[in-house]
Amino acid sequence: MAYSVDFHTVSATGLESSPVAEALAGLRANEARYYKNKYDHEFTVEPAADAGSTIDRVHRVLKDERDIVISSRPLEATEFRVEGLHLAYVFYESGLSINVMYSIDGIGKRAVGFKLSDGMDVPDELATRFKFARQKSKLAGTIRGSYFVIKGKYPPS
Repeated sequence: MAYSVDFHTVSATGLESSPVAEALAGLRANEARYYKNKYDHEFTVEPAADAGSTIDRVHRVLKDERDIVISSRPLEATEFRVEGLHLAYVFYESGLSINVMYSIDGIGKRAVGFKLSDGMDVPDELATRFKFARQKSKLAGTIRGSYFVIKGKYPPS
């Protein structure tokens, strides 16, 4: 069942199995607030069991672009379009959030972003490949993030 993320009242609904569930919920709420304020988009996630195509697409981009395979179990995902961008998010049990941003025309912005929930270690599969910058969030505490630019073609379906 889809869940509309409320950034006014942060809830760990759907994320309970994560050892950093509260921090991951704050990270998810932080993303919801950003898209609501910038694009007036309602950030809605669905359980991983219902979001196979979104998760498969994110994993394909990671594997094809950087030979990255995420070891943590996906808990939730979402996919949506705003102002010429197609975005896909996957939230993992470890506290990791990955997003794939791809311009709908295929010419503009194309990137993969990683965000680490407060209290989680950098996953082994990312530790030697990326440096993570820190940012403070009222909803999520300290978020560490990194990204890479997508070089290949992965047009949204």
